[in-house]
Amino acid sequence: MTVSVAIIGAGPSGFYTADVLLKTGQSYEIDIVDRIPAPYGLIRYGVAPDHQTTKNVSRAFEKTATREEVQYFGNVELGRDITLSELKSLYDVVVLAVGARLDKRLGIPGEDLDGVYGSVEFVNWYNGHPDCWNLAPDLGATDAVVVGNGNVAIDVARVLVKTVEEMAHSDLPDYAVRAIQDSPLTDVHMCGRRGPVEAKFTNVELREMGELEICAPVVDPGILPDEVGGDWSDRDRRLREKNLRTLRGFTEMDPEAKAKRVHFRFFSSPVEILGDGRVEAVKFERTRLEEGRTVGTGEHFEISCGLVVAAVGSRSEAVDGVPFDDKQGIVVNQDGWVEDNVYAVGWVMRGSTGVISTNRNDAVAVVGQIVENIREGGKPGRAGFESLLAERRIRRVSFDDWKSIEAIEIANAPRGAPRRKFVSVDEMLGALSQDG
Repeated sequence: MTVSVAIIGAGPSGFYTADVLLKTGQSYEIDIVDRIPAPYGLIRYGVAPDHQTTKNVSRAFEKTATREEVQYFGNVELGRDITLSELKSLYDVVVLAVGARLDKRLGIPGEDLDGVYGSVEFVNWYNGHPDCWNLAPDLGATDAVVVGNGNVAIDVARVLVKTVEEMAHSDLPDYAVRAIQDSPLTDVHMCGRRGPVEAKFTNVELREMGELEICAPVVDPGILPDEVGGDWSDRDRRLREKNLRTLRGFTEMDPEAKAKRVHFRFFSSPVEILGDGRVEAVKFERTRLEEGRTVGTGEHFEISCGLVVAAVGSRSEAVDGVPFDDKQGIVVNQDGWVEDNVYAVGWVMRGSTGVISTNRNDAVAVVGQIVENIREGGKPGRAGFESLLAERRIRRVSFDDWKSIEAIEIANAPRGAPRRKFVSVDEMLGALSQDG
C-alpha cells in the first residue's frame, strides 16, 4: 500500500527527504508544500547571488520534483491556508522542513534602531525574497559594521563592496544593484568576539576577499598567532592553518591601494548600538580566550557607522500544533520524531548549523524512522489535499507552473546573468497568468 507524505518546506532538507524516501524502495506519494511559489528555499534565497555554482544542487532537486511520485504545491502556507491538524488527517506522514527564517538577536541595547538589520532579512533583501524585497535598507553611509565571523558575514561584506562588473554574472536584483552602487560605502568592519583561529568562515570564502577589484582586506598582523593552538580534529586544524596563512597574506596588502576596505576585527564583542533613532556607532568590548572560552577584558572601543548587519545565526518560527523550544529556536523533537505521524528535518530540527549537504544526513536519519514506524497508508493524501485547496480557492503553483515562471526569469536576464528574478508573489503569479 502507498504511504502518503506531506513535506512542508521546499528547501534542501525537504528535497533531500523526498529523495531519500524514494530510494527506500517502498511506495510513497510525496507532496512538497511551500508558502511561496518558488522552490529551493536557501538555495535560491540564502546562497550569495555571486556564487552561482553553489546553486547547482537545485538541478538534483528538480529531478526529484519531476518524479512521478512527487507533486509540488507552491503558494500554500501552513497556518494560513491549511493547519497542521488538517494535514495530519490527510497524510500518513507529515515532515516539517520549514527552515529557520527568523534572525537571532544580538540581545544588546540599540539593536532596534533604524539601520540595524539581521543577516537573514538583509540577505533575503539582496536575493529578492518575497518577504524582504521591499526592505529598502539605507546604504547612505561610508562605514558599515557586520557582526559575525562566518561565511554569511563574509557574503554580506563581499556583496556590499563588489563592482557592477564583478556582479554581472550574478542574479542580484536590479534594485539591490542600484542601491549598492549608489552607496558611498568605503569601509566594512567585520567584527567577531572570537579570534582568527576560531572564526567559522571557510578558506575559499576567505581567499576571495583578497581578490576583489576595488576592495582590500585589512588585518592587524599583531592579532594573528604563530600557530593554531587548541584541541582540534586534523581536518579542522588544517582549515584553520589555511585561514591563518590567508590572513597573513592579507597583512602584506596595501589597504590604501584600493577605494574600499573590509576590516577583519577579531576579539570584538558588541555591547551596545549607539544612536538617536538611527544607528551612529557600535560600542565593542575587547575579548580574549581563556581555556577555550571568550571573556571580556573591560576595554571598550567604538566604530562609527550608519549600517549594522548582525550575522549571528537564525532560528525557526514556532509551528502551531507542536511543542516549540523557544530558547533553541527549534521544534521539540527526538532525533527528528515530533509526535504521532509528524517529523522534523533540517534547521527546524537541530538549529541553523552545518552546510547545505548536512541536511541530507538529517533526511537519512528521519526517513529511517519513518520506514520503521509507518509501514502502510490509508489516509486520503494528495486527493484530499487538492480537494481542500480547491474548496478554499487557493491558487496552488505546480512544478510545471514554477518552470514557466523560471523560463521567463531566464529569458529576461541581462547579458551574462543567469536570470532576472521575480521578487514578489504577485509578480510570479502575474507572470504565470500572462504565460498561460
